[in-house]
Amino acid sequence: MSWAGPHQYTIGKTRRQSKKLRTVERTSSLDKNAPTLLCLSHLRWRFVYQRPQHLMSRFARTHRVLFFEEPIESDQPFPWLEVSEEEDGVTVLVPRLPAHCTGEAVEQAQRTLLDEYLEGVPKESLVVWYYTPMSLSFADHLTPRLTVYDCMDELSAFEGAPPELLERERRLMQKADVIFTGGVSLFEAKRTLHNNVHPFPSSVDIDHFAKARDPLPEPEDQASIPYPRLGFYGVIDERLDLELLAEMARQRPDWHFVLVGPIVKIDPASLPQRSNIHYLGGKAYDELPDYLAGWDVALMPFALNESTRFISPTKTPEYLAGGRPVVSTPVTDVVRTYGHTDLVRIAATPAEFIAAIEAAFDDLQDRERVLSSADQILKDMSWDITWKLMEEQMKCAQ
Repeated sequence: MSWAGPHQYTIGKTRRQSKKLRTVERTSSLDKNAPTLLCLSHLRWRFVYQRPQHLMSRFARTHRVLFFEEPIESDQPFPWLEVSEEEDGVTVLVPRLPAHCTGEAVEQAQRTLLDEYLEGVPKESLVVWYYTPMSLSFADHLTPRLTVYDCMDELSAFEGAPPELLERERRLMQKADVIFTGGVSLFEAKRTLHNNVHPFPSSVDIDHFAKARDPLPEPEDQASIPYPRLGFYGVIDERLDLELLAEMARQRPDWHFVLVGPIVKIDPASLPQRSNIHYLGGKAYDELPDYLAGWDVALMPFALNESTRFISPTKTPEYLAGGRPVVSTPVTDVVRTYGHTDLVRIAATPAEFIAAIEAAFDDLQDRERVLSSADQILKDMSWDITWKLMEEQMKCAQ
């Protein structure tokens, strides 16, 4: 993804001067009266391309989308805001704070930077979209025409979650006009806490991943890996069952396990190391079909713990769009959505996983049936449909 480069402005003594610095050249064809959507996110725009990026890039067709990230330390002695325009029309805002800025000063700096950037945006045209309740610490004073909480994960179950997160989520749910959830299980957990909750499981950009159905140039770091290849892409963190991966690799040294994605919140030294396990690091969204095209079977070896209890993995339909059979641990939303299909097999133990992979190899003998079955599973799925249905719910909530 191209980056137009950062603009910056400061707060405090140089405020009058900063108003000139923060002017950003907008290339959007939106009407000047288009509403502004402020998205407050714990995920970074240039990290893994997932639900927030899919949705916000579509909302940018009808809204001026501001994507406000968590702060990053700066070597400057004052707080400032990095502002960059993405090619899909989203403006990314990153607070840059000096090292000495801690505690309540962090919240105050973010609030001031945000307020200054929003100067001139009338509250009747502002929509605030929360991905994390922790953003309330600097945004709860805003009075938009609509407040949305897109609860894509149960963040309180993740390793290192702030102890105050649950209390802030309670406050956010009182404040929100409409709540979306990232899956049906999460919807079932939240629906009694608010009177306007709607499940929107992760969807898929079919055209993008369908490229993997045809031969594609092999990425250099995957080209030398022998077949058969069993692949996974996504964040490598506490949600993966590393013991399951290690045992499969031990039992089947002739199979090669390819893991594509950044390693987050776990010690890389804790990852199982074998000659048939290959960690290729994080890749751009545009590169994923190139890797997927070189796999025989796609894997979702998720651990069954609190952090995976409510997940609805985006990669399930993406793998299918790429024409790959899938083997997954029994994550609830995967079982209820895909467990009845003949292309997503569910397995819990190493022995079950190995048997399911062998059955998936047999599927590949009838390539046309695999592709036809995948098309049938995905026929009503797309991020465009999800976006339009969300817009309908937002209109009803205003």
